[in-house]
Amino acid sequence: MVVPVAIAATAVLPLGAPATAATQAVASPRVSASDVNGDGFADLAVGVPDATVDGKARAGYVDVVWGGPKGLGKSGDTRVTQALPGVPGTPEKGDRFGAAVSTADMNGDGRTDLVVGVPGEDVNGSGADAGTVVVIHGARGGLGTGATVVNGPSSSTAYGTSLAAADLTDDGRTDVAIGARDSVVLKPGGGSATTVFTGAMGGRAPVLATGDLDGSDDGVPELATGYWSTTPFTQSHVRLWSWSPEEKSLANFWNTDNAGVSALAAGDFDGDGHDDLALGECREIADENIDDPCGPEERALGGGIHVHYGAGIPWNFGYRQQTLNQDTPGVRGTAESDDHFGAALTAADVNGDGRDDLIAGAPGEAIGDRAGAGAATLLLGGPKGLLDAGGTGHSVAFHQNTPGVPGAAEPGDAFGSAVATGDYDHNGTTDIAIGSPGENSGSGGIWVLPGASAVGSYDFTPGKLGLPSPSSALKYGGILGNP
Repeated sequence: MVVPVAIAATAVLPLGAPATAATQAVASPRVSASDVNGDGFADLAVGVPDATVDGKARAGYVDVVWGGPKGLGKSGDTRVTQALPGVPGTPEKGDRFGAAVSTADMNGDGRTDLVVGVPGEDVNGSGADAGTVVVIHGARGGLGTGATVVNGPSSSTAYGTSLAAADLTDDGRTDVAIGARDSVVLKPGGGSATTVFTGAMGGRAPVLATGDLDGSDDGVPELATGYWSTTPFTQSHVRLWSWSPEEKSLANFWNTDNAGVSALAAGDFDGDGHDDLALGECREIADENIDDPCGPEERALGGGIHVHYGAGIPWNFGYRQQTLNQDTPGVRGTAESDDHFGAALTAADVNGDGRDDLIAGAPGEAIGDRAGAGAATLLLGGPKGLLDAGGTGHSVAFHQNTPGVPGAAEPGDAFGSAVATGDYDHNGTTDIAIGSPGENSGSGGIWVLPGASAVGSYDFTPGKLGLPSPSSALKYGGILGNP
C-alpha cells in the first residue's frame, strides 16, 4: 500500500550502483539526455510490469541499463522495485510497477530522473487500483531515493497507465502528464494535480507526447493526447493543449477527430524551426463526415504515419500534412494487414543534419514467412519533411534478418514494439534501441544500433543481464523510457 506523500527534494541513498560498472571517473562529462548517473553516457530505462517480485505476480520493476564506452548492457544494470529502500510502496500482486516510464530532470540537478507509472497500486484512502506515479532521482554513481508524484483519488482510477514529463507550465519546473482510466491529469512541478479532460475510453490508455507545437517557438512544450471515446459511440481524437496562465490549466487549442493512433511523436522533421506531430498507426475510427483524418485511406494499410506540420501561428498548425506507409516510394517494406507500422515512434536528429528523423516500429511485420517477427524503420527528415517534393521517402529498415543485426527473425518476436534513442556510448552520434518483447518465447530483449547502423549492432536479454526468472514471460523490451 502507498501512503500519500508530497513531492520533496531527497538526499542521495543509492538504490544500487551498476552491477559491473566501470569505476574509472570521467572528468567533467558532458551531460547527456537520459543520463541518470551523471557519467556522461545516456542510460536506458526498461519497464517490466509483468515481472514477479518477491513472489508477487505482475508486481513489476524498472531495469536501468547503464550506458558506457562499449554501449548499453556492457556496464551492468540496476533493477528498481518497490522492495528497495527509498522507493515508495511495497511489491503487491498486480501493481504493474513500470507500466509506463518517462525520463526527465525533475529536481533540476542536471541528472535524469525516472518517472514511473504503477496503475495497479492500491492506495490508502483511495482504494484498489487507484494507481500512483513515483519519481526515482538520478544520482552520481547510481540512483537516489524516490518520492510519490501523485496518487489516484479513488479505486480503479489507474493513475500511471501512460506518462509524459516536461515543463508544460513554463515555470522552470518539470511537470508530469498522467494517463489514467478515462482521464488525463496534469501534476505541475509546484502545484496540485488538475484534470486535463475526462471521457469514457473503454479501458485504453491515452497516448501522450510533448513538443513545441503551438507555433510560438518559445521553447515551451505543449501536450499532445490521443485517445478513444466510447460514449455515445466509439470515436477517436488527437488534441493539443497549451498552458493558460490565466486559467492555470491546460487549454485545448487544436483537434483532429476520428484519427485513432497507437503512438505520437513530436519533432522538427523539415527543419523550419517549428515542431511537427507524427501520428503513428493512424486509422479512421468512426465517421462523422470528416474526410480522411489520417490522409488517403489506402495509406492506412498495414499502419500509416500521418504528419501534421507546424507553422508560425497556432491556427495554421497541421495545415500542411503528409501521409506514408510501407507502400510509399522510398519507404522500405510492403504494406500488409497487421504490420502495425507506426505502433511505436520516437524522433531524433539521427544523422546530424539539423532535421529530426523518425524511428517507427512495426512489431507485426512478417519477415519472410515468420509472422509477427517485427521490424523498425528509420525515416529521414528533409527540407519538405519525411517525404520529398515528389512524395518519396528516404529510409532504412532493420530487423533480425538484416545483415549485421544479431539473432534471427522468428514468429512473434514483435521486434519494434518500442523504440528509443540516446548516445549510449558517448561518441557524439545517436544510437537506436529497439525492443523485442516476444523474443525467446516472451522473455524479450533489446537490440542497439550504434550510430543508427547495423554495423556493430548488438543485443542484450534478461538472461545476459542476469535478471531473475529470465526465461519467464517478462516481455522485456516492450516499454522503453525516452526523453
